[in-house]
Formats: sequence, C-alpha cells, structure tokens
Amino acid sequence: MFSKEEFIADCRSALQSASPGKAIKEIAERAVSDPAAAVRALGTPSKAGLIPLYQSDELTILNVVWAPGMSLFPHDHRMWAVIAVYQGREDNAFFKRTAGGLVPAGEKHLDAGDAVLLGARTVHAVTNPLDRLTGALQVYGGDFFKVSRSEFDPVTMQERPFEIERAKAVFLEANKRLPG
Repeated sequence: MFSKEEFIADCRSALQSASPGKAIKEIAERAVSDPAAAVRALGTPSKAGLIPLYQSDELTILNVVWAPGMSLFPHDHRMWAVIAVYQGREDNAFFKRTAGGLVPAGEKHLDAGDAVLLGARTVHAVTNPLDRLTGALQVYGGDFFKVSRSEFDPVTMQERPFEIERAKAVFLEANKRLPG
C-alpha cells in the first residue's frame, strides 16, 4: 500500500546510497506498481499542476498532473530525475544537443505503473496524449525550483534559461481547456 509519507522518507534515505537515482527509481516503481493505491494516497487528480510534496537542496518530489493533450516544451533538469506514472500516460520525446542545435534522439512512453530514470544531461519534451488527466510522481536529485537550467522554444528550438513561471503558465493554460 502506497503512503506519501513513507515514499518521501524512503527517497530521502536513498540519497545515502551509492546510486541514489537508481535506488529511487526502484522505490518509485514500487510506489506506482499499484496505481489505484497511489491515487488513493495522492488524491484523484482534478486539474493540471506541479504539486510539491517535498523540497530541499538535495531532493525535490513532485506530484505532476498533465491535462488532456497537454505538452511541455523541451527542457533539461541538470540533475537526475525519476518519473513514475500512476495514472494515464506520459510520452517523452528526447533530444540530443549538437553544434546545430537540438535533434530528435528517441522517445519513451510511460503508462500507469511505469518508471524511468533520466540522466542529468537529458533534454526532453513531455506530452499527455490522452483525453484524460495523467498523474506522475517526479523525483529530482536537487532543488527543482532553484537549479539553473535550460528550456527550448518549441518552434525555433532556441535555447533559453528555464523559467518556472513559463512552465506554470503552460499548466494554467491547460486547465482553462478542461471541461466544466
């Protein structure tokens, strides 16, 4: 049975391991192995958002909810990240940096119960391809809200500093399109 408090405590303890990202991926896989239990513990998602569950200089844990059809521009994290989907589906498009800019480098589809570990140099864009909300636990090896990183204009693919307020605006816009 998933417990938000135990999940946070387990992730904090895993920071002491030799490979915290790998250890937290295993913890996250267990957490979403029973998606219904995760929904019961976190609450049924009702709107898109970045919901902090825990934040420190060493670790950030978010409950990220994606609106139907929502996409977030390419960005990096400059720290490892674990994504574990507990409801819906998250499509990740990966990019590689080249002298000429970003080029596509693959994709990964995560369904409820799936988890992935992203490296600190990963650049990806995220889409919820479904007509319903998607929920994911996301764990970062640092302070998600304070680390300087990059985002890329979705049309020109020009690199620019990541601005959390721009990302939050994408979530707010997506919520305006929700029915009811």
